Amino acid sequence: MGSFVGHIVPGLALALLGLWHTINTIKSYLLKGHSNFTARFWYQLNTPQSSRLKHFQLVSLLAFSILAIFMQVLDFPHFHYAFKLDNFEHATMFIHLALFAGFALSTELTDSLNLFSGFVGIFASSVFSQELFLLHFHSTDHVGLEGHYHWLLQLIVLVSFVASLAATTFPNSFTSALVLSISVIFQGCWFINMGFNLWVPELVPKGCVMNSPMANENHMLGAVTCDTKEADSRARALANLQFSWILSTILIFAGILCLKLARRYTIADRLEYERLHNKCADSAMAGEGFKQPK
Repeated sequence: MGSFVGHIVPGLALALLGLWHTINTIKSYLLKGHSNFTARFWYQLNTPQSSRLKHFQLVSLLAFSILAIFMQVLDFPHFHYAFKLDNFEHATMFIHLALFAGFALSTELTDSLNLFSGFVGIFASSVFSQELFLLHFHSTDHVGLEGHYHWLLQLIVLVSFVASLAATTFPNSFTSALVLSISVIFQGCWFINMGFNLWVPELVPKGCVMNSPMANENHMLGAVTCDTKEADSRARALANLQFSWILSTILIFAGILCLKLARRYTIADRLEYERLHNKCADSAMAGEGFKQPK
């Protein structure tokens, strides 16, 4: 992941995943209301063309995680086996993501999601807990400006971890589910921001220089080295501003999305949902009564 592509690709994936969850979380809350809302850690892709795509999110997460694990073990782009601790730490993060996607997909295929929904939440929480753990105790000693970017990343992951635990413990909490979705978007955007500011020479802050990969690997200098203390302080301050600006942009976007969806899903839509929900519940109760022996 120590490259431009290594930050952009997972960053885009996380940002799109968080956006998908944010839209569906708000939509579910508007349709179901406060009393019937339940936080979900994945959402079906409902298309009129085919029902086979409803597990698209879980299948994509599982496939992406397995591919990322192999790319880390084979040391992309060199494609040769090399026991590098940082690569295996990155691969371990994706292992936990694969475990979550695999277990959630299994519960869905076996119609046991209602029984093990809490366990699915535990798997989701483990993804963020291990990401935070491995980022904090990274074998690659990120120092200087790169270290500051990674420290800010840990703050975002910590919020994701706490929000996932809250959504597991209090599944009816819309706030926990929304904070989790927004924090995933923030993670993705911050990965992308790190890719541009640490791995594109033209965007490196004034007074700092981008290190070559060989120097970074041998001396653990970090992706960017600043010539003076003043330049380093200025670069860190710019990173702090970027952190605040990106968060503000995401929150503004989420607020606008809430208002737009609230106008789209009117009271009539909510009443229609409640009618269908009650009809399904009555049908299920009637089916159970029919199966009882006389």
